[in-house]
Amino acid sequence: MTEPSVTAAGLKRGVRLIDVIMLGAGTAIGAAIFTVLGPAAQVGGSGILIATALAAVPMGLFALVYAYLSSTAPRTAASYEWQRQFTSPTLAFAIVWMRVLSNAVVMIVLARVLTNYLSMVVDFPATPAILAMFAAIFALNYVGVAVAARAQTILMFLLLGALAVFVAAAAPSFRPALFVEAAEGGLLPIVAALPLMIQLFLGIETATEVGEEVADAKRVVPLGMAGALALTVFVYLTVTFAALSLVGPQVLAGSTAPLLDAAKVALGPFATPLIVTAAVFALAKSMNAVFLVYARFLFAMGRTGVLPAALGAVHPRFGTPHVATIVAFCACVAAVFLPSSLLFLLLAVNVPTMMKYMGTCLAAFSVARNHPEVHAEARLRFSRATVQVLSALGVLAAVGIAALGLETDKRPYALLLAWLVIGLLWYAWTTRKGRGAAATA
Repeated sequence: MTEPSVTAAGLKRGVRLIDVIMLGAGTAIGAAIFTVLGPAAQVGGSGILIATALAAVPMGLFALVYAYLSSTAPRTAASYEWQRQFTSPTLAFAIVWMRVLSNAVVMIVLARVLTNYLSMVVDFPATPAILAMFAAIFALNYVGVAVAARAQTILMFLLLGALAVFVAAAAPSFRPALFVEAAEGGLLPIVAALPLMIQLFLGIETATEVGEEVADAKRVVPLGMAGALALTVFVYLTVTFAALSLVGPQVLAGSTAPLLDAAKVALGPFATPLIVTAAVFALAKSMNAVFLVYARFLFAMGRTGVLPAALGAVHPRFGTPHVATIVAFCACVAAVFLPSSLLFLLLAVNVPTMMKYMGTCLAAFSVARNHPEVHAEARLRFSRATVQVLSALGVLAAVGIAALGLETDKRPYALLLAWLVIGLLWYAWTTRKGRGAAATA
């Protein structure tokens, strides 16, 4: 039977396989590729080549869990809906509430990094430019998920083209011996670089968050997850290898713009416009993907009644969560006026993302253990025991990665905890109000 083009909730199914791949890879391949090579080379030297591959392992674990759940029960705002349905509504709210704050922060920080890169070639006022970017992304997402997904795909292809020019220019300087050097450097530098390199892969699961808006989602989303992870690993390995071949780990370690400094060796005066262009494409598509997901989980929270019900409205013409999209835009605009020090302090901690992964792994464990009828619907034919093992490993990985920054700076954890307390007080009030209304009825 042909799948309807519009869901029961009114959301349009306009996302294709190529869009799923580009949403996932496009979220992961963002600002980090232009900045992380320097700090990683300081602690890992040539070992960052091996660290890049190893950093994909925990993300691969999370990807398997997300692919399994998507092949079973595709949802819009999937990570929230799975946790709400299969684990605990309170846990689901707590995790997504932290993301309400963190996503607005991510949007403004990405926008500020983008304006910093653009200022290398043209002088302009930053705040009006950021607001214009937000308005453009808002317009794309307001008129349809297909439009936003196509824009993501186009930007991703443009970024891949720019990075391909860089890698091709570096090809005559390729040094295969770097892999031997990386291995001979020992395990310690590789392990030291891992926490930084893991950041490169965060966000690959983004495409699962529009599950109800993907045609044939049970088949397409898992395939898209695999494609996104493979593409991301390939891009990061080739770009890292090219940069190390051109300037070596010592130069990367001492650079504040490592990819740009490497490109100058191969491309001379053409390096700055190329890397600035690549950075603009990378950051713009990351902002688009983050905003798309932001609006979806606000929509899901409105649809389930834990935030005002208006957020769960769907536009009758465009089939988009238009009220949630407007609120997400307003939150991003408000974040423009937060002090930079606070923004970067909050961004420094990846707790909301890791807790999202933990909650999703718990949901997958619950499906495999307690919901055999749901497990039986999975297109990915993992055994129930396999899913439980993958989920348990995912929980351990998420908690371990989230704890990595605790020794560095405890302040972001305190800020998130305060925000979480505010959210839980709201949640307790709304649920008590809902029970009172139900009792009266």
